[in-house]
Amino acid sequence: MKIWLDDIRPAPEGYVWCKSVNIAKRTIESAEEPIVLIDCDHDLGDYAYDGGDGIKLLDWLVENERFYPIRLHTMNPVGRENMLRMIRRYW
Repeated sequence: MKIWLDDIRPAPEGYVWCKSVNIAKRTIESAEEPIVLIDCDHDLGDYAYDGGDGIKLLDWLVENERFYPIRLHTMNPVGRENMLRMIRRYW
C-alpha cells in the first residue's frame, strides 16, 4: 500500500489518499497489506484541525516505531527541512 498525505492534490494512481494526519493514522493501523511508501505534504490546510500538519504523522510514526519509507512532496521549504531533519535522525 502507498499512502498519499495531502489536503488538496489528488493521489496519484495506486495510492490511498489521506487528507489529514488522523485519516493517515487510521489507514496505517487498519492496513491489510504492507505499507511500502508514505508520500507526505507538510501543510494540510483546512484538514490540519484533524491531527496537525504532516510532521505530526512523522512524530506518530517515530513514537510507534513504524519506519516506513517516506517521500516528501511538500512545497513548504521550512516544513520540508524540518521533516527531512526528522527523517535523517530516525530513519
